Amino acid sequence: MWNPDITKHNGARYLAIADRIAEDIEHGNLRPGEQMPTHRELASRLGVTVGTITRAYAEAQRRGLLVGETGRGTYVREDLFADAFPPNLAAHDDSIIDLSLNIPPVSVGDQLGQSLSATLASLSNRSNLSSLLGYHTPNGAERHRAAGAAWVSRSGLKAEAERVLITSGALHAMTVVFSTLTKPGDTIFTESLTYPGMKNLAHLLHLRLQGLAVDEHGIIPEAFERACRSGAVRVLYTIPTIHNPLGTVMPEERRREIARIAEEHDISIVEDDVHSFILERPPLPLSAFAPERSYYILTTSKSIAGGMRIGYLLAPARMIERLATGLRATVWMAAPLMAEIVSEWIKDGTAERLVEQKRKEAEERQEMAARILQGLRFRAHPLSFHIWLELPEPWRSDEFIAQARRRGVLVTPPEAFVPAREEAPHAVRVCLGAARTRAQLEKGLKTLRELCRSTPKPTLSII
Repeated sequence: MWNPDITKHNGARYLAIADRIAEDIEHGNLRPGEQMPTHRELASRLGVTVGTITRAYAEAQRRGLLVGETGRGTYVREDLFADAFPPNLAAHDDSIIDLSLNIPPVSVGDQLGQSLSATLASLSNRSNLSSLLGYHTPNGAERHRAAGAAWVSRSGLKAEAERVLITSGALHAMTVVFSTLTKPGDTIFTESLTYPGMKNLAHLLHLRLQGLAVDEHGIIPEAFERACRSGAVRVLYTIPTIHNPLGTVMPEERRREIARIAEEHDISIVEDDVHSFILERPPLPLSAFAPERSYYILTTSKSIAGGMRIGYLLAPARMIERLATGLRATVWMAAPLMAEIVSEWIKDGTAERLVEQKRKEAEERQEMAARILQGLRFRAHPLSFHIWLELPEPWRSDEFIAQARRRGVLVTPPEAFVPAREEAPHAVRVCLGAARTRAQLEKGLKTLRELCRSTPKPTLSII
């Protein structure tokens, strides 16, 4: 029977009980469809009044955690995640644990939904609300660019609103930048393993990718300099902070060196910094050391919510009009209503609170992964939502992925990150955020651990 400890919670007891309901659902201690104790039973166990339990259950129902049925009692909602994950993310199939998608977890307490409801209610009282449904300039409204500049400034960059463009997410910002800076047939430098979205974009724009050697600190300067001398490449795409998939963070000295080489060889830098939000004190962006040739990209899709697709592109002042042409040619403008909501959240502190929740969740999920996968080789940043699991001998990545799938666990193949035709390493990316609960994540990680400790099963014979 459920008997929560609320002694460590501050504030009203009914809120402490509602918070514990959310936490225990997240940890798997309360499962969808499970019946809750009666009001009188739980009041007796916790030493509180029946009225306190009534208020706690009402609060949990308001958050979408519980449902009450007259004459039957109170239950944990069975469809807690139905709206948070589309069907192709294995949301409705408990036999599949999807650890292949690099997305932050959705909170079962629905703090995001509550924030959205409050903001929409506030917006509904405005006399000029319909202006958010009209056409705006491609760059974005001035107040949205100002909010974007404030969000970018968290990184330590000097961001004036005039140099910020509002985009429909990070990938859209990348599309605008590369369609502006390159022409079909051009080659782009990337890390030796790179974001799969960059590969897709290169295919769309008919660009070639050339991977650069990396170490535990990111791109190796000597490899970058050699590559610059050997060809006519003019653009570097890089993820220096919490690299996807390796999790590395480039130190400042290395950033200065990469920026120096880019300056010397007239290389433009496209910095994808979408994961840095999770760090309380992220390193100064690479763009800070070469601002006149850098294109710095942030998005709210990772830091706030996947459906909140607002990106911020900080670019050199001389390039703003050319980039605005790219914005106009693709989506004309990012959705003003969505940009307004994000701007409000940046101004009133909601965005920072949502980031703090993700930071805590990332830390706890990484601690779980480190405990379960102890003894195996993997790379990870302690505040990221993914790890790079190196497979022990004699596993090959294709065999491992197939065997994991048969056991109901999905992971990302290494080929997704290889920029050219180089051989893929025998490793897989394991994403910690897509699992609906920590209990589901724990089950998936234990499955991968046992698989690593086993040997591959024979496949079909070849004659």
